[in-house]
Amino acid sequence: MNKSKVFFTDFHTEMYGDSTLVKLRRMILAAGIGNIDMDGKFVAIKMHFGELGNMSYLRPNYARVLVDIIREMGGKPFLTDCNTLYVGSRKNALEHLYCAWQNGFTPLTVGCPIIIGDGLKGTDDILVPVRGGEYVKEAKIGRAVMDADIIISLNHFKGHEEVGFGGCIKNIGMGCGSRAGKKDQHNCGKPQINPDLCRGCRMCQKECANDGLTFDADVRKMSVNKENCVGCGRCIGACNFDAISFTESNANDMLCRRIAEYAKAVLDGRPSFHVSLVRDISPNCDCHGENDVPILPDVGMFASFDPLALDWACVDACLAAEPLPGGQLYANIHKPGFVDHHDHFKNSNPEIEWRACLEQAEKLGLGSREYELVKM
Repeated sequence: MNKSKVFFTDFHTEMYGDSTLVKLRRMILAAGIGNIDMDGKFVAIKMHFGELGNMSYLRPNYARVLVDIIREMGGKPFLTDCNTLYVGSRKNALEHLYCAWQNGFTPLTVGCPIIIGDGLKGTDDILVPVRGGEYVKEAKIGRAVMDADIIISLNHFKGHEEVGFGGCIKNIGMGCGSRAGKKDQHNCGKPQINPDLCRGCRMCQKECANDGLTFDADVRKMSVNKENCVGCGRCIGACNFDAISFTESNANDMLCRRIAEYAKAVLDGRPSFHVSLVRDISPNCDCHGENDVPILPDVGMFASFDPLALDWACVDACLAAEPLPGGQLYANIHKPGFVDHHDHFKNSNPEIEWRACLEQAEKLGLGSREYELVKM
């Protein structure tokens, strides 16, 4: 069996030489993106626009490189991400777009439209079968993502407080899930309503198809009918006041495996291509409204048709790097009683177990952990 090819170039540039963006373009073309028939096709570029206040997210300049290539190939590109489940500036399409604009992502800067994949309230999703799924039989994916003919992922490879690192499979699996889909991956059980935050507007009740919500007219508050509620999470998307939440979290292992199965649902049966930039390797996700200093030095840019091989190549490069002084990883290593896991991601966030995601992805046939690194 042939190894998957993963193309690589570093961030070094020479004075008066090619820029980082020129190197990125050259690598993407060498990796074979031109073999995809994009003529007249809708092409979704899945990326993370960064939470307001976070400064480690990928800049729009990188996205513009991909957009220009796709347009030259006759494709119809759009940038996309789905709304978040938690409190923040990206939990509905309006706030999400304002956040993207403030972080520099506009049609003018990136050269194409920006479409929030699961609609205004995060409820515009579609059930997608997961072939071979052990934990998810039907994934709830943003409709605009599934309407696309081709999927391109542009990934910021960095640390993550729950799953170890955020790379290609995480960007696709968690990122393409609707709000209900994110709940499906993160949580089990049924929602609860905080009476102090509930305004009694009853907008959540309009979204519930199972009589799972009850309105108390005397106190003008909503409550959850546990017998009828099916835990779909649509009420979360309807609440504008963050009064509804889930508290029962799956173990990290289960979360990682569900992410892989959601990625399988998104990628199955369509052409795809993947680019990961390993730089500004913060210890936690870009979903935070802040970012700590990097835990590792900038590594480089990677591209492949194989999302699993791509993630493994990025992991291997990170594990071979030396921790940066002053970062969370370095501080943990020098704590009294430190237990060395011989794993930078686990040493940075000891509660995580990132291998489960890649193991599940391999079982599902998303790719191979065996790869050939082609350096440019």
